[in-house]
Amino acid sequence: MAGMATKINPKQNLNSNLDITQIAPEDVAQLAERLDRDDYGNPFEALEDWHLLRAIAFHNAELVEPYLYLLDIEAYDEA
Repeated sequence: MAGMATKINPKQNLNSNLDITQIAPEDVAQLAERLDRDDYGNPFEALEDWHLLRAIAFHNAELVEPYLYLLDIEAYDEA
């Protein structure tokens, strides 16, 4: 069903069949909201969400651009 947001389960195992190329902007916004609230039961849940956001950024940087501050990625010059 095109145009439908993929429901991201906060407990989603990153090794499962989650197709990050099909994640909608609404899903990324929900993920970023959870990370921004930082209201997790344990640090591993936050780390899973952080890794998911980072993986999405590698596949579709435009979706994650408004939330790059959550990834704390610094640009550097290798020259």
